[in-house]
Amino acid sequence: MNPYRQYMYSYPHKTAYGPMKGVSLGEYIPLLKGVGNGLYLHIPFCQAKCGYCNLFSVTGQGQEAVDRYLDAVERQAGQYAELMGNIDCKFSDLVIGGGTPLSLSERQLERIFDLTEKYFHFTPGRETVIETAPNQTTREKLALLKEAGVTRVSMGIQSFADEELLALRRRHTAAKAREALALLKTFDFPCVNVDFIYGIPGQTEDSLLASLKEALEFEPEELFLYPLYVKHGVFLEREGVVTNPEMAYKQYLTAGAYLRGEGFRQDSMRRFVRREGGREFSECGFGTSLALGCGGRSYLGRLHFCTPYAVDRERCLKQLEEYENTEDYTQITHGILLTEEELKRRYVIRHLFIRPGLALGSYEGHFGRNALEDFPLLRDWMEHKYVETRSVGREEFLTLTREGLGLSDYLGPELISPKVQKAMEEWEG
Repeated sequence: MNPYRQYMYSYPHKTAYGPMKGVSLGEYIPLLKGVGNGLYLHIPFCQAKCGYCNLFSVTGQGQEAVDRYLDAVERQAGQYAELMGNIDCKFSDLVIGGGTPLSLSERQLERIFDLTEKYFHFTPGRETVIETAPNQTTREKLALLKEAGVTRVSMGIQSFADEELLALRRRHTAAKAREALALLKTFDFPCVNVDFIYGIPGQTEDSLLASLKEALEFEPEELFLYPLYVKHGVFLEREGVVTNPEMAYKQYLTAGAYLRGEGFRQDSMRRFVRREGGREFSECGFGTSLALGCGGRSYLGRLHFCTPYAVDRERCLKQLEEYENTEDYTQITHGILLTEEELKRRYVIRHLFIRPGLALGSYEGHFGRNALEDFPLLRDWMEHKYVETRSVGREEFLTLTREGLGLSDYLGPELISPKVQKAMEEWEG
């Protein structure tokens, strides 16, 4: 059994989306009324494309190209703000991802914070999250983030071993990662997260543990541990790199035991949080999120939409050009409308694979059905000791066992509907 079939960070995957006609954002904008909405801004620029990266990003773009992109983002923000003019909409969090957002200049970073404040309203005490990488982390940019009220900074380190970074086609060195992380910690952001990868060719359990032990010396509030995937269209695939699932799983077990022993709470297969003051999970099955930029994804009820999914440089640049030349950003041309069945699958996936798990009462309250009746597969997982019932307060949850957590990327794909699976396979070609 290969534990690493697919990372189910959301559902359905963007590769299941397709062309849409006659769908206007104005029909769905009332769903943003009130508080608790998320705003996402995608910055699709990087110094280099990592060997495993299957995200929407491009390299080799100068300051003029970035400015042109930000001009388009501002036009999009203005059109969205005009639609929201008649509703009381407030966003509770702002997430800036990529790509590498800190590849922007200080002037450009200031601009993105300014434009989000200009066009959108936020609740007091909002969470502001941004991603960075070692080579792009400077004192001046971190000072700007601090001034902007950023509450969480996530840095992709992946390894403190130079040979492993080289195998991943990362452009930073271990020394640069140490320097950047040390600098980041001096700014006292409420939450610093670091990402690491296991299953790297040439990596051992000992070298993985060495990286994690070094990371903990910097006292991050969160640590994400990702298995190496070599997805369709990425550089490592073209190089013929093949992963070793059995080796990766052993590394995962060793790393997980170490982090839990060091006082981290394991919330999912990937997420480890310091028990003191760590972020708690909140219900996310029906959250509304609006995205700006090329590659960002919006969730508005049954409507999920984004620009067409792309990985390779040629297609990404094409999508970027089309985005910048768009006249009306309120017309939705690519996405998916979820059926009731797909909404149920999304709800189960979005809750079961992160602690405390799937609240049975909440599921029934949303759908008027019993989750175990809708998904007999969950009973099978209980028989295999992958899932157990657990009471938290007055609520009964279906929660992954320790073994189930480690097999999340094997179990999750079994919840994909045949229709979505077919669309994903057609994209893979």
